[in-house]
Amino acid sequence: MTLLLDDITLTYPDGDGRLTALDRVGLEVPAGGLTAVVGPSGSGKSSLLAVAATLVTPDSGRVLVDGAEATGLGRADAAELRRRAIGIVFQQPNLLPSLTAAEQLQVMAHLDGRRPREVRERVRELLDAVGLSEQAHRRPHQLSGGQRQRVNIARALMNDPKVLLVDEPTSALDHERGAAVLALLGRLTRVRGTATVLVTHDRGQLGVADEVVEMVDGCLTQRVVG
Repeated sequence: MTLLLDDITLTYPDGDGRLTALDRVGLEVPAGGLTAVVGPSGSGKSSLLAVAATLVTPDSGRVLVDGAEATGLGRADAAELRRRAIGIVFQQPNLLPSLTAAEQLQVMAHLDGRRPREVRERVRELLDAVGLSEQAHRRPHQLSGGQRQRVNIARALMNDPKVLLVDEPTSALDHERGAAVLALLGRLTRVRGTATVLVTHDRGQLGVADEVVEMVDGCLTQRVVG
């Protein structure tokens, strides 16, 4: 099991008390599996992603990434785990406006100290995988919204993560482009063997998921697709 959230509880200060964001949540996502998380605004979906990404430490419970205990890591160790094993696709691509599509990916690899030739080959491979080989030298303003989101996905895969966490990737896209992005995520998950968690509001496109879980008031309910 590549990603395991085991009995996770997370609370935040709320006046004189505490607000429960995640209430004894358990989630297992295997390598090559895509789990979609749906639910109303404020239900805890973003908190779940933050805990899985080691950006927030839960009050109790365990997070295991590719078999490694991630709960309670110090800031430097958590950052190292994210760099090595976790890819994050944010809701907005947040691409650097002065960099080409290829350079957006190269920045990630240079942080990892990889050799230039290896980096160039990896960039070509990933841009081809997301259908952007012909746009490698274009800057964000020269790309469509769907293309920018594809660069965002490729960038998250640059360091070959074991876990891919995706936050509302279709929120700024029309139905057709959104469906294409979700289909791409499903294909890449299976081909590259990532454990993928997709937070989405688009219930009409959940056929791409192996499993759908719904979050309500910090609790997960579960149903299987397929």
